[in-house]
Amino acid sequence: MVKKADRYFSLVLSQGCFLASVASLLAGGLAIAIADDSPNETLGVVREHPTSGNFVETKAGYMVPYTQTIPGTNVTFEMVPIPGGTFLMGSPSDEADRHDDEGPQVEIKVPPLWVAKYEVTWSEYKLYMRLCGVFEKFDDQGVRKVVEENKIDAITAPSKLYEPGFTFSVGEEPRQPAVSMSQYAAKQYTKWLSLLTGDFYRLPTEAEWEYACRAGTTTAYSFGDDPADLGEHAWYYDNADDETHLVGEKKPNAWGLYDMHGNASEWVLDSYAEDWYKRIKNENGPIEALAALSKSDKLFPRVLRGGSWYLDPPDCRTASRRQSDDDNWRSYDPNTPKSPWWFASDESQDVGFRIVRPVEPVARKEREGYWEAGVESILKVTARRIDREGRGERGIVDPDLPAAIKKIQSR
Repeated sequence: MVKKADRYFSLVLSQGCFLASVASLLAGGLAIAIADDSPNETLGVVREHPTSGNFVETKAGYMVPYTQTIPGTNVTFEMVPIPGGTFLMGSPSDEADRHDDEGPQVEIKVPPLWVAKYEVTWSEYKLYMRLCGVFEKFDDQGVRKVVEENKIDAITAPSKLYEPGFTFSVGEEPRQPAVSMSQYAAKQYTKWLSLLTGDFYRLPTEAEWEYACRAGTTTAYSFGDDPADLGEHAWYYDNADDETHLVGEKKPNAWGLYDMHGNASEWVLDSYAEDWYKRIKNENGPIEALAALSKSDKLFPRVLRGGSWYLDPPDCRTASRRQSDDDNWRSYDPNTPKSPWWFASDESQDVGFRIVRPVEPVARKEREGYWEAGVESILKVTARRIDREGRGERGIVDPDLPAAIKKIQSR
């Protein structure tokens, strides 16, 4: 059983226990177990009590780490089970370099979930980027058309880069984190991945992200309070040489998650409000993580979490919150209207994301709220660019997509 960090952080494992060797986690030695192919099995859940590695016990079985291959490719990604619990989101008033928007601290209850071991990489994200060309070919051949009956399974694919050299200026190696996408594009990526695999993926909420980053700690960083130790755990302004680095090169946190304090800042689902913690603070007990989600119909600011190669140590702390500045980040884009999928300024070349997968089932219609923009201006710009200007595309995603792609490529 994971020990309580102190009276401010109690892991409430009502849905099971989390067993792991912290030493092996820090060494990156997670045991990988994958559910078998039985139709009754859930990916990442096994019935038998694991004999090694980290796992989380639930009513459905034992959540374990798993590796999933993106259908139709040889590209994989890894997911790590995180135990449910309660924690204080935000920073205490005496934490060095804290900002007012990090408080007052709010007690949050987080259910078990899987969190991506690494930030989404270019090897993964470029598969989504290529759908623009794929959907164009479908349109040309009159196949897999988007109609009223299937539009719920449609996604938008990003327009082709007007200046690839600029977007990839901080690197585009397969294992480097993908960067410079908008929150909307990150959401559409999670919809594409979900419909393709049959498993529900989304961005984390701000509360889920901080809980996963803390990994049971209450210090300024997941490894302690001393910023002098940051270089062992993160790529940030002083050591990154103005570029992203391959994921997983630094030490993980105690739950086996890499690059939580650096490399790329990470989109979460929340809109930004400076006084949000004050608004949701509840004196009668913890708030459910999803109930703490900040929503808005405005384009920005939205929230990014985690440090990055572009940021200084104070902005890499666990509780630090970063605001998006979409208009400024699109200012270099020469197109009109500007892309809803891409940013084109220097300040956005460290903007990436990480995915999560809830353990509890989520109704199909409810999932749309996590995948779609929810902002009228984005919907209008996207429709104009696709329908009137032919930049970007729209298409259906389902388990048959890989075979359909293979078929058009063979013609």
